[in-house]
Amino acid sequence: MSRVGFYRKKAKLKGIFGIRARLVLLALILVGPLMVERIRSLEDTRVKQVSMASSELSALAERTAASQREIISSVEAVLKSSAYIHASASRIGRGCATLRASLRVDLPSIRMLMVAGPDGIVRCSTSAIFVGLNISDRTYFKKAIESHDFVVSDFLVGRQTGKGTILAAYPVSAIDGGEEAVLVAGLNLDWMSGVMGNLGGRPGVTAALIDGDGIVLATPPDQMSLVGQPFVGPAEPANPVNDLGAEERAFTAAPPSNERAVYFAPIRGTTARLVVAVDEAKVSAGINREIRTAYLQLALVCFIVLLGALIAAERLIVKPVNMMTEVAKKFGQGDWSARVSRKRLPAEFVPLARAFNAMAAHLVERERGLVAINNRLTVMASIDVLSGLANRRGFQSRLDFEWMKAEQNSTDVGLLMIDVDHFKPFNDTYGHPEGDACISRIGETLATIANDIGGFAARYGGEEFCLLLAEAGRASEVGEMVRSAVAHLAIPHRTSIFQQVTVSVGVARTVPHPANAPRDLIEAADAALYAAKHRGRNAVVEHGFLHGSDSGLSMAS
Repeated sequence: MSRVGFYRKKAKLKGIFGIRARLVLLALILVGPLMVERIRSLEDTRVKQVSMASSELSALAERTAASQREIISSVEAVLKSSAYIHASASRIGRGCATLRASLRVDLPSIRMLMVAGPDGIVRCSTSAIFVGLNISDRTYFKKAIESHDFVVSDFLVGRQTGKGTILAAYPVSAIDGGEEAVLVAGLNLDWMSGVMGNLGGRPGVTAALIDGDGIVLATPPDQMSLVGQPFVGPAEPANPVNDLGAEERAFTAAPPSNERAVYFAPIRGTTARLVVAVDEAKVSAGINREIRTAYLQLALVCFIVLLGALIAAERLIVKPVNMMTEVAKKFGQGDWSARVSRKRLPAEFVPLARAFNAMAAHLVERERGLVAINNRLTVMASIDVLSGLANRRGFQSRLDFEWMKAEQNSTDVGLLMIDVDHFKPFNDTYGHPEGDACISRIGETLATIANDIGGFAARYGGEEFCLLLAEAGRASEVGEMVRSAVAHLAIPHRTSIFQQVTVSVGVARTVPHPANAPRDLIEAADAALYAAKHRGRNAVVEHGFLHGSDSGLSMAS
């Protein structure tokens, strides 16, 4: 990579990472850790709240399971006491009457009580409609006869009532070996569902008491329509245990992405178990809304911070810098009055503005001094010190100006080329100091004449002078005036045939035209001067331009 390409890429990178981008990056660096910490805090809050909800539901499920166990236990206690009463009364032949008279059947968990003989025929019941009913084919009846223990049935529909119920059976033989009767109690499923009320009304929570066949026995009041229906949900663990906490397991139900926490609790002495399924997505929906709101608030704060950083950068840094740059640019372009206004600058930029203004004032003073010095140098560069007249450089500048002016106005311009006759012998005879004095006096004379006629006198070089005339009508007359004025100086010159210093004058004049140039006028005057010297010196000779149709520009005397 060439060095030029490297510097170009470096300049582009500097443009990309300008002050605005750097301030935004700084704001992000400042806000970034707060954002990360806030997000981490929100996620921790989500996990903790879901965990708290799961723990709360686990505890509620455990208490509900315990309540259901208490219901079954209370039913078992009622049946055992009833079996004892029935066995005692049967010895005196008043078993059914005594049972009806002595037993309270208004318990909320029991709908009715009945006594069936070993043949399964109901002989006695708290509800007359069940008397004579044959239950010998019922599984719970057979199991009670065989096990001589407390038995609870699965969900079944009563033959007499047509309503769903579960029945608890207890053989009298477990109390009195001589009695083969079986006491049966119908459980109140509505009351059992009411016990589960603390699990209802929660989004994402499904609770049900199911029997061994998976039929719903009881639900919270808001889900009563599920009673008697097959339970739709995750399967029970392969080896359930009685401890609810140990039974807490998570399953993936359909759809597979829907994660659930499922709690199983068996009801002692029955095939029933309490199932509580918690859909974490629904349970945490409220929490997720709060987190989303927090994210939006956080994003809004970040946006406001970044916007504030950009606005602050624009107003407090970029704008003052641009303003100072603009003033510096104007100052660099020559507007010496450009200054930085400190009223619109932040306090931090005021010292810089003050220093800039002071520097600008100092530069203006220096510039003025330099301009004055330059003007003096220009004048000095255009002035011949010895004669006090303009030098050749100054003459050329004035000739170009007068030529352009005359060309625009279609006026003529004249030039006198003046040479001191026999000046070298003068120097050899009188010395260079006297030669310098001679040149100085001739310069003073030419300056006086030029001032009187509105001309421009200059020392062309050595002993040669020139006089530029803006109006050349009197060019020859002015040439004679110059020759005569020098002669009247009466400067002694013994090596000259005239015994004093004299000058020869060549005169040329023309109207500037695109076909000629200032150098043509100089050549014409120089040719006229040569002619004057050829005629014996101390003479004036005029030359002019002749414009031939074919030859262009020619000289004539």
